[in-house]
Parts: sequence; C-alpha cells; structure tokens
Amino acid sequence: MSIEVFNESGYPGVNEEMLIDVASFALGRMDIHPDAELTITIVDLDTIADLHVRWMDLEGPTDVMSFPMDELTPGQRGRRPDAADPGPQMLGDIVLCPEFALRQAEVAGHDLGHELALLTTHGCLHLLGYDHATAAEEREMFALQNELLADWYDDASTRGVEYQPKPSGAKAFPTAADRAALDKEVPGGGIPAIGEPKNS
Repeated sequence: MSIEVFNESGYPGVNEEMLIDVASFALGRMDIHPDAELTITIVDLDTIADLHVRWMDLEGPTDVMSFPMDELTPGQRGRRPDAADPGPQMLGDIVLCPEFALRQAEVAGHDLGHELALLTTHGCLHLLGYDHATAAEEREMFALQNELLADWYDDASTRGVEYQPKPSGAKAFPTAADRAALDKEVPGGGIPAIGEPKNS
C-alpha cells in the first residue's frame, strides 16, 4: 500500500507509523490491491469543524471524516472484496482530529493511540464503500471494524511490534450503540457516516 500521512495539526502524541500500519493491515485483509493509495491527514479542531460543516452540514468538530475518490462511489464494482479486482487506484482521504479523538478516548477509557487506530480502521472501511446509514449496515460495519482492529493487534504482536497496549475495556471495540452513547458525552463524535457534499 502507498499511504501518505500529512500531519497538519501540530498535536503531540500522534504515531504516524502506527496509522500507516493499521491502515495497511485493514486494506490488505480486505484484499485491496497492494499498490492502492490513500492519504491520511491529521488536522486541528478548527479545520475538522470547517470540513464537518462544509461536507456534512453539521456544526462543530468531529473525530474522523472519509472522502472516497469521486469515481469510487459506495457500492461501485471493485470497491468491495467480493468484487473484481480493479487494480491499483487512489482510494481517497481519511481526515483525523487527534484533539477531538482524545476527548473520546478518555471517556471510553483507552488511550489516544487506540482511538486513532479505531478511527483509521473505520475510515478505511468507508473508503471501501461501507457505511452505517441503516441498522443492518451499522451492525456489519462495526463488527468488521472491530474484527480488523483486534486482528491487527494480534498481527502486530506476532511481528514483535507494539504501538500501544491492546485495550480490554468494554468500549475499546465498540458497537454502534456504544459510539452513539459516547456522542452524548462528547457531542460531535460517535463516528459520522461517510463524508459527502451536502445538497445545495
């Protein structure tokens, strides 16, 4: 995978190598072409708030936003692992806000590293066409997200790599309901649906 990280936030404690590792693992496990490309951009609260209102028509900051390439709309053949392999391509962009993510991590009872790994995995799934607009989609996406994240920790351990300890708290591998409850404690979180332009 070709994954570029642009850290524009200046926020301390973000392990860019870990973000690349978890994204590479998730995409590889989903049988995405090894030459596929994506970018991860790390931004501050003001920047994510601006993106949130421009693209989702929602006020205030959030934790993660995903922007699939226009030609790779959700459900298009070639995006899901059960479809034909379209070859290498640009998947899109994941935008993370570590300052906001830390608020959620503290409420959920784990560290920033785990929260960013979770959000990166979630963002990768959005780039592959998964969404959580319906209850069935939500169950599928969150189950897959948690499976990939848990498997990544196990794989990293097998490789002798440790970025942060694998958390064991009840909210470390959350259901959609867990994240909805988190949104009540940290307004604006809860992992939004896929970033798409608002209707004008």
